[in-house]
Parts: sequence; structure tokens; C-alpha cells
Amino acid sequence: MQLRVSAVQYHLHTINSFEEFVNQVEHYIKTAEEFSSDFIVFPEFFTTQLMSIGNDKGEALTIQELPNFTEQYRALFIKFAEQYKMHIVAGTHVIRKGDRLYNVAHLFYPDGRIAEQAKLHITPTEVNEWNMSPGETFEVFETEKGKIAMLTCYDIEFPEIVRMAKAKGADVIFCPSCTDDRHGFHRVRYTSHARAIENQVYVVNTGTVGSLPTVDFMRANFGQAVVVTPNDIPFPPKGILVEGEINQDMIVTADLNLELLYQVREKGSVTTWRDRRIDLYPDWETN
Repeated sequence: MQLRVSAVQYHLHTINSFEEFVNQVEHYIKTAEEFSSDFIVFPEFFTTQLMSIGNDKGEALTIQELPNFTEQYRALFIKFAEQYKMHIVAGTHVIRKGDRLYNVAHLFYPDGRIAEQAKLHITPTEVNEWNMSPGETFEVFETEKGKIAMLTCYDIEFPEIVRMAKAKGADVIFCPSCTDDRHGFHRVRYTSHARAIENQVYVVNTGTVGSLPTVDFMRANFGQAVVVTPNDIPFPPKGILVEGEINQDMIVTADLNLELLYQVREKGSVTTWRDRRIDLYPDWETN
């Protein structure tokens, strides 16, 4: 099986209305449609752009107000997924449950369904500055193109959770990301390569670029989209199927051949998934 994926290096800039956000999002989706993509992936925290719309005093909205856009956000991406017949990993959006805020990745299916995965590992900034709460459950999602997982940014830096994703059958890990400097970017990038090698899966990573001068903690962004592969003969030597130009407003597209994953798991130069020592460190399924 093969699936075509487009990953968006989303350009954050100040906007004045929700309609401007809609137009920018649709531009990327139309581009992916022109490439006949099955999936399009947006970055983590890309909806913070809505905070730049501001209030009637000309002040940027706060993170506490961002969940007020949740219904509009969901309605928009349900419409686009159905209209363009595409799976949309609509980055992450901050939602409120009770008195808690969660950073939640959303998958919009072409038939109108929505799947959610809250970020499981929360960075110090998210805790101390935005009072975020971590998700408590983890799922792998079935699609017509196979099983996928959504692990957001910091999540990819924890090998245990990606091992769980593979044990549950995921072949593709979608990793929406938002990093503000080279250090954070390379933490996510290097660990994405490690997770692809360890589990013999694809990792699709993308991030925000540009800046939101009026929004605290979103003034700096350092991002690049990439499709990471295992490092074995059927794949590019550096484990990079495609990557964007750093910090540019753009979209990258690649075909993910799942049969190649199955081949290297069975007869690759190394068989890291098969050779794991479950007698010493059991899989999630056998805990």
C-alpha cells in the first residue's frame, strides 16, 4: 500500500479575521489536492495565529481564549476534509475540558469523522506559561491507508510511546511540531530519525515558520517539514524522503510505500523491530 503525504511549513503572521485564517489554510489544502495527496499535515500550535486577531482594545488574545475558536476550527476542517476528499491532520488546537487546557492533535477523515490525540508530554513552557495539562490516553487510528499515530513535538522525544504506537500497529507517525530555535528543532528532528530506525516506521514531521509579534511565546519559530524513513537499502541513505527549505513558507509532498517497511522488518540489513529483546523490555502489549 502507498499513501501520498503533504506536510505544511505553516507561515505564522498577524491576521485580522478568522476568514484570513480560512483562506490561508485552504491555500495549502488546494496545493495538496493538486498533488493528489491522501493526507495533509499542519503543525503544532498553528491555530495560535487566531490569537493575533486581537480584541476590541487591539490586544492579542490569550491562550485561555483560544479554545473559543474550537467549534469554528472543527467545522472548518470537517468541511475541507469532506470537500477535498482528504485526510487532514490539522496540527494541534488548544481545547478546554472543564477547567483544563489541552494541546490536541486532530485527524479529520474525508467522511466527516474526527479523531483526537492530546499531547502526552508537556514542555516546561506549556506548563509554566500556559498552564497546559497532559493527555491521559493514547490511541492508534485506523484509516483506509493503514494505521497511523499522532504524537506531537515533545512526544517524539520519548521512545516508549513510539514503541507503543508500533506495537499497536502504526506504520506512520505524524508529528506536528512547533519549535522556536535551532536547539528545539534539532531535538525533534534527531529523535524522529531515532524513532524511525528503532521501529522501522515513517515519521512525518512539520513545523511553524514566521512569527506572531503580538503573541507571547510565538514570536520566534524555527521549522522544517520532513518525511523520515528507516535507514536501509530501499530508502534514501540519510533517511530523508523529502524535506523543505528551513523557515520558508512552503509545502512538501512524498509517497510513503508501506510495503518497503514490511520488507525491511523481515529482511533488512538490520531488523530492529524483530530483534528487540522483549524478554528484557516487554512491549506495551505484554505489560
